[in-house]
Amino acid sequence: MAMAWIWTIMVLVSLVFGVINGTIDAVGTAALEGAKSAVTLCLGIGGAICLWSGIMEVMRCSGLVAGLTRFLRHPLTALFPTAAKKPGALDALSLNVSANFLGLGNAATPAGIRAATLLKGEAQWANDDLCTLVVLNTASIQLIPATVCAVRAAAGAKNAFDILPAVWVTSILSVAAGLLTARFLRRIWRH
Repeated sequence: MAMAWIWTIMVLVSLVFGVINGTIDAVGTAALEGAKSAVTLCLGIGGAICLWSGIMEVMRCSGLVAGLTRFLRHPLTALFPTAAKKPGALDALSLNVSANFLGLGNAATPAGIRAATLLKGEAQWANDDLCTLVVLNTASIQLIPATVCAVRAAAGAKNAFDILPAVWVTSILSVAAGLLTARFLRRIWRH
């Protein structure tokens, strides 16, 4: 709701200043060009998102998620101690972590919501595992930032993947910082 108000105010301010400065034609032209660019960008990244979301669905249907769950069982159980006790939680966490690892925030969202629902259970407040999931999703280590690279390619970057080393370093550091901070705050909060 707040974003609707912010956008409305920005549009109104632009129109008022356009009328005051006598550049309302330029404001209208800029709005149309911006809308055209937005549609082009959405179509450009839409294909990449559909491709990777389809790959994630194939992984789920083919049993690769079960294999990922077995592979990620120990690290996920260390990060989310109660997840192993809740049926389906490790599967949802594995799919969520895998999608984030591939840079597919859109494909990771349904699995993340499912994992959050399973981790929260009947509790009224967020528990430690749910807070850790939020931190992990916010920072997320990305091997292939597919969505960002698709946006860069749609925007005309010559080599959309030349950002990989920087993404790897920053995502590993941000996840480490987030998880360490969560652990630290968990200990302080309990005392």
